[in-house]
Amino acid sequence: MRVSTARPADGVRVVTVDCPPVNALPVQGWYELADAVRAAGRDPEARCVVLAAAGRGFNAGVDIKELVRDPGHTALIGANRGCFEAFAAVYECEVPVVAAVQGFCLGGGIGLVGNADAIVAAEDAVFGLPELDRGALGAATHLARLVPQHLMRTLYYTSRTVTAAELHAHGSVWRVVPGDGLLDAALELAREIAGKDGHLLRLAKAAINGVDPVDVRRSYRFEQGFTFEANLAGTAARVRDTFGEEARP
Repeated sequence: MRVSTARPADGVRVVTVDCPPVNALPVQGWYELADAVRAAGRDPEARCVVLAAAGRGFNAGVDIKELVRDPGHTALIGANRGCFEAFAAVYECEVPVVAAVQGFCLGGGIGLVGNADAIVAAEDAVFGLPELDRGALGAATHLARLVPQHLMRTLYYTSRTVTAAELHAHGSVWRVVPGDGLLDAALELAREIAGKDGHLLRLAKAAINGVDPVDVRRSYRFEQGFTFEANLAGTAARVRDTFGEEARP
């Protein structure tokens, strides 16, 4: 697992996740990401954070293999808590967060971008929650921040994905750009934001979060309870068994 932080421009911090092959994060990875985002936001010189990922996809969610290898519930509890911390770190980052998304953004990836302040996406980016196909639940809270309510429900129940262009049409993606221009486009927006007064930006972030109609922390925590229930009932394991041989220990 690797999470790195760079300073490509004045006031801008880029937090990059690199967890081959598909950026599906193990428990420790979610905590590392949360720590990096919080640290970047606490930096008194930072005025905007870009959340990016290396490789062909932004994020494939939780490492299913880690869950399957655990005969008890330690990994599941860890994943629940780790995702909760990472999503909260993005939402509560003291300065605005711009998500730069390429390829697949699935499961936990939706939790990250749904809690970001702005999204710039590559033309090949797709977004979705395949949770029901993988014996899990969660992140409807965050998908609902990207698409209208009925579309969110349809996507959730079917495990279908939507494209960056479709999210742009809904107003949740700021720009859709060719893949080789993704980071430049995200940095362009980040530099524009970082050009504002740092103190005012931090006040603005706190104010906008304060008037948010949904308490995303409580809402997501509520969802997680049903994820755990599905595991206790044996439903999650039964569905995961059909997910594919690659998920087996």
